[in-house]
Amino acid sequence: MPIAADAPTRIAPAAPPYAPEVDAALAKMMGARADLPPLALFRTLVRHFPLSERMRPLAAGLLAHGALEPADRELLILRTCARCGCEYEWGVHEALFGRAVGLSDAARRATAQAPGLDPAWGEREALLVALADALHDGAAVPDPLWAALAARWTPEQLLEMLVVAGFYHLVSFVANGARVPREPWAPRLPGSPPG
Repeated sequence: MPIAADAPTRIAPAAPPYAPEVDAALAKMMGARADLPPLALFRTLVRHFPLSERMRPLAAGLLAHGALEPADRELLILRTCARCGCEYEWGVHEALFGRAVGLSDAARRATAQAPGLDPAWGEREALLVALADALHDGAAVPDPLWAALAARWTPEQLLEMLVVAGFYHLVSFVANGARVPREPWAPRLPGSPPG
């Protein structure tokens, strides 16, 4: 269940002026989105600088150098974050990546719906959503679902899907647990409590 928008932040994001190494790390984290202020999640993570430095390479690798098609990756991320009730990360990916990688408005919105098939998804999207749901609900993939996935994606892509889902569970746990404040430009997760 998403956290109420007015729930108090538990770990305040770092605020400027930043130490030079923090400023450089935030610039790396923002990458091509230097047009935006550093994300609240990144500013929260740099409160534990060594941890943020260990997380950044995997995040960057998944987003910029992965084996998955960007639309597949983003659908999996959106569904994972929605199932975790992580309005923060769902909103960031909806705003910055979802449309940019070609996901329709209906497909992006449908990631926030209850488990089950949605007419916004084709067969490919339905498999990715089923994978996110299976991993979220049981931390495993049933054999029939795995066979259907393996018929469409390579072993490398399948491994990456598992890592993406796991990584965005981690991100959701951090954002929800620390109650990272929502980005003002990010859309609300459909069904979020008002606030």
